[in-house]
Amino acid sequence: MKGIIFTEFLEMVDAKFDPETTERIIDMVDVPSGCAYTAIGTYDHTELIQLVVALSKETKAEVTDLVRAYGFYLFERFVRTYPRFFSGIRDAFTFMEGVESIVHTEVRKLDEAANPPRILCTRESGERLEVIYESERCLADAAHGLILGCIDYYGENVELERSNLDDESGKRVRFLLTRKS
Repeated sequence: MKGIIFTEFLEMVDAKFDPETTERIIDMVDVPSGCAYTAIGTYDHTELIQLVVALSKETKAEVTDLVRAYGFYLFERFVRTYPRFFSGIRDAFTFMEGVESIVHTEVRKLDEAANPPRILCTRESGERLEVIYESERCLADAAHGLILGCIDYYGENVELERSNLDDESGKRVRFLLTRKS
């Protein structure tokens, strides 16, 4: 998993909690990287899981809530860091439909070893979009937060339903977005 995911997570902890919390969770985990992340490095996704679990213990917040909040935060950061992906896009559905073909394609061009989650979108109507998340990393809660961040960014009134397409692991999840008037 790309290092930017880790550096942004630690920055979120600094911003939403405080730098002392960040230091405490780093001290709680024993990971190969030693938590010395760089945005362009590559790290095992289990290190992120360990950091989230440590944050959960430190804050008493649920892991799923923390991962979802991180996804929301990450969307905001992506908007600021990669504005070209959002240029000319006026709504959440259009952006979501371009994640796989535009954003993830660009990620793979920059790093052939990159393995972003697979995002499959099907427009069921002008008002409904099905989004299928698939990843062995089981980070559907982060995808959930990213989708919520996308809806918020575009200021739309969208209902979001979530259902697992496999077990409860979060490897394969269906999100159904429905615009409300």
